[in-house]
Parts: sequence; structure tokens; C-alpha cells
Amino acid sequence: MGIGLLLLGLDLSLASEESFNSLKECLDAVFVKIILWGILAGLIFHIAAGCKHLLMDMGIGETLEGGQLGAKIVLGLSIVLIIAAGVWIW
Repeated sequence: MGIGLLLLGLDLSLASEESFNSLKECLDAVFVKIILWGILAGLIFHIAAGCKHLLMDMGIGETLEGGQLGAKIVLGLSIVLIIAAGVWIW
């Protein structure tokens, strides 16, 4: 659903100058920024966890200790990137 909203925003931004300006005004609202940050947070975590699973498919980090370390790295990296996305949004 979040990707659908992001694609709708992309469509509105490319349709015309008026729709771009109205979307820009809409994105200035705090509630919309919070929703956008939540969508980006989910996507960031999903991408980080997906990269971990791709590494595991190649045989890296398949042990219990490797899996636990990979999970900690994914969480840490996700937190840093989610905070960076929040700074970028505001």
C-alpha cells in the first residue's frame, strides 16, 4: 500500500506544474511527513533484511552465530538509515 502511495505521488508530480505544486504543499504537512517516514522505514528495513538473506543464500552467515550477527547488523544499519531518512524528510 505504501509503494502505491509513493507511485501516486510520483504520478502527481509528473502530471503538471499545478499538480506538482499541490503535492508539494501537501507534503509540507507534519502528518504526511510522518506517514512518508513510516513507509520509508518499512522499505529500508525490508531492503536491509533482503540483502542479509541474499548473503545467506551465498553461504555467508549461515551458522547460528552468523545469523545472530547478521540480524544485529541489519537492525543497526536500519536504525541509522531510518534516522537519516527522517532528517532528509524534515
